[in-house]
Amino acid sequence: MKSTHRFSLAVLPFLFGAALLIGANSAGVAPAGLTVHEWGTFTSVAGVDGSAVEWNALGCQSDLPHFVNDFGFRDLKWRLQGTVRMETPVLYFYSPREVEARVKVSFPHGMITEWFPTAEYRVFQQDRPGEPAHAVPANLEGIVTSLRRVTGGIEWNGIQVQPGTAPALPVENGPGRYYAARGTDAAPLTVGGQHEKFLFYRGVGAFQPPLAARVSADDSVMVENRGRGSVPTVILFENRGGRIGFRNAGAVERAASLKPPALDGSLAQLRQELEAALIAQGLFPKEARAMVETWRDSWFEEGSRLIYVLPTAAVDGFLPLEVEPAPERINRVFVGRIELITPETVSRLQSAIARSDWAAVQPYRRFLDPMVSRAYPGDSARVSQIERLYREFESQHGRSCN
Repeated sequence: MKSTHRFSLAVLPFLFGAALLIGANSAGVAPAGLTVHEWGTFTSVAGVDGSAVEWNALGCQSDLPHFVNDFGFRDLKWRLQGTVRMETPVLYFYSPREVEARVKVSFPHGMITEWFPTAEYRVFQQDRPGEPAHAVPANLEGIVTSLRRVTGGIEWNGIQVQPGTAPALPVENGPGRYYAARGTDAAPLTVGGQHEKFLFYRGVGAFQPPLAARVSADDSVMVENRGRGSVPTVILFENRGGRIGFRNAGAVERAASLKPPALDGSLAQLRQELEAALIAQGLFPKEARAMVETWRDSWFEEGSRLIYVLPTAAVDGFLPLEVEPAPERINRVFVGRIELITPETVSRLQSAIARSDWAAVQPYRRFLDPMVSRAYPGDSARVSQIERLYREFESQHGRSCN
């Protein structure tokens, strides 16, 4: 059944965090066997007290094909600062027959920044507490730099779920993490004449994830669950010069202390444990494999981080979702990544900067701003100089922002 309801976010942003809406008030009737699965990643950087700090979460370099819509965010004159980068959520549809569907995602305290296939996009902003939200112009002129007063959203209408078909999917030359998500048995989709195996979107938000992580004086990581539900899986991972180690703490109800892992771990074993954790939360094996494959070069890169599975209720609160017709089954499995700025990381970074070895700084480039600020606290002039010198290095090697 095709919905005639149009996408509207013109209400106060806090209303969007109320609950997950999956067909509860929908007039649609679920076709027999319609199943929807979703996976995605929330990436953040831990501050001194364990809370997520602001960073240039969008960044200036895209790892996506050009056919993915980015709304011109990477051409903006200002950085899109946030505490969370919402990365690569994908929605899969499984159905024994063809069906037309509608999906709406709301993002309180955040903006959708990339998506595919074609969709309706909105951003609403509340200028002052207590005032009604208003639509932001398409060119984003006048938008606040803080996302805490912004509510973004996206809606796909007229989604044709087409099991048993094999349409040509868009492809560009060169490697890209985007394509690994296609390695599932999900039904192909057609939206506005564009074909894909999933609905794809990304965004940047300003909120605190449920898990906080603080590095103690003895290099142990103090994990605190500030959310309401148990965090199903928490893994401490470290990569130093290609030597890796990890420590799986299992579920964390309230708090845990994790000692640094020995750097004698097996990447194959870690992948196996991660995939098992994702499957336990409801993903199909091929979906879990596709998710880990998508992020293997990011989750397992140089540095220290926590990798954890978010409680479903937290995902529903951060990212309310509506699907029409209502699926018989739906699973949303998100992985949180918390980048840790350990004394070892600070020492390596300071040493590379002292030698002007910008190639050695490059592994930390994505989180360079908060890391440099931690390495040189209170020295804003030094921090600005380092950022400028690194940008010059990036420019010389063809990696600068457009």
